[in-house]
Amino acid sequence: MVHQRVLAVLSVSLAFSACGAGLGKRAAAPEAAPGVDRARADASRRNPFLGANFFINPEFVENIEATAKAYPSDAEAMRKVEKYPTGLWLDNIAHVANIPKWFDEARKQQRASGKPTVPVVIVYDMPNRDCAAKSSAGELKVSENGAARYRTEFIDVIAAHFKNYSDLPIVAIIEPDSLPNLATNMNLPTCVEAHDVYMESVAYAIQKLGLPNVSLYLDAAHAGWLGWDGNRERAAKIFKKVLKMAGGVDTIRGFATNTSNYTHLYNRDGMFMEPTDPCFNELIYVKKLAVMLSDHGIRDKGFIVDTGRNGKGGIRKVWGHWCNIKGAGLGERPRAAPGPFIDAYFWSKTPGESDGTSDPKAPRFDAECASNESAQGAPQAGEWFPAYFVELVRNATPPL
Repeated sequence: MVHQRVLAVLSVSLAFSACGAGLGKRAAAPEAAPGVDRARADASRRNPFLGANFFINPEFVENIEATAKAYPSDAEAMRKVEKYPTGLWLDNIAHVANIPKWFDEARKQQRASGKPTVPVVIVYDMPNRDCAAKSSAGELKVSENGAARYRTEFIDVIAAHFKNYSDLPIVAIIEPDSLPNLATNMNLPTCVEAHDVYMESVAYAIQKLGLPNVSLYLDAAHAGWLGWDGNRERAAKIFKKVLKMAGGVDTIRGFATNTSNYTHLYNRDGMFMEPTDPCFNELIYVKKLAVMLSDHGIRDKGFIVDTGRNGKGGIRKVWGHWCNIKGAGLGERPRAAPGPFIDAYFWSKTPGESDGTSDPKAPRFDAECASNESAQGAPQAGEWFPAYFVELVRNATPPL
């Protein structure tokens, strides 16, 4: 999304040493905070992906098969993607009804493999959702009793489903773009209006969804948004306050970064797009964010990094461009524990689903989706975009 930033000017040459400070040490695990039971606290210290299989969504496979028929020359490569997991997006109240279908299938896969099978759910229906963007604006409004509806019609119903599947290890990523917007976009009236509701709603979601079989991750944007020291500092303070409201740092397993974005894991793209940002790729950002969080008492947290569309570096001239970026490719394949601090690389944003429509006459049109770096012919956010999926497959790095 388009994000205004307060820039902390640091030398890029100091970024690696600054980001690495303290990385060789892990603080002793804290005692469970008051109000957090021991089972929940213990769960918050475990990587839920270790020793488990990812859930494969049959709907994703169906979309790939339909696209393979339309693009036969790419069909072989496309079908290789069918074995990889993607996020299950709960982006409106109606979609909560999909949970039993998904989780029943996850149970089948779990029984067939004899190993725990982890579905990853993206919880994404905040009132005044994405308060700094139009294309991903949601159904609930703060001014229209959105906070109450979010609790009773959305979060409470999700929590009831999670309880019904206590035999499944579930991962939930909480509200992409919500809390990061409070760190950088409080100059916008829609974000000012949403401030208290965002804080209270995220805390409520953590409290209700924090079950012994559920690992929660708060969205923490990406290097091109919160990479600057001032932005990370503000975000860390917001995270700390929300976690205190929710019951303490043991209420979550960790943080999710790069969700639906394109920031490369280790290329130096940011040095050319935003030379004042000391975190010029996503791995630098994760390391530096972990240190900042630790400084604020949020320790021993794991990260999920979305690698679904960040395989190709150097595809943007403007880091703030986010909508269906041309030249993108599938990135590192989903896998558990690929490096320090990282619980998993995962395709949180389903590769092939649009970020927003490129039609200026369509509802929810955002000018970002008509930028010179965005693919044209795009449907509404969340809808399948076959031509874009083909490009992601062709540009996959490492290759399929």
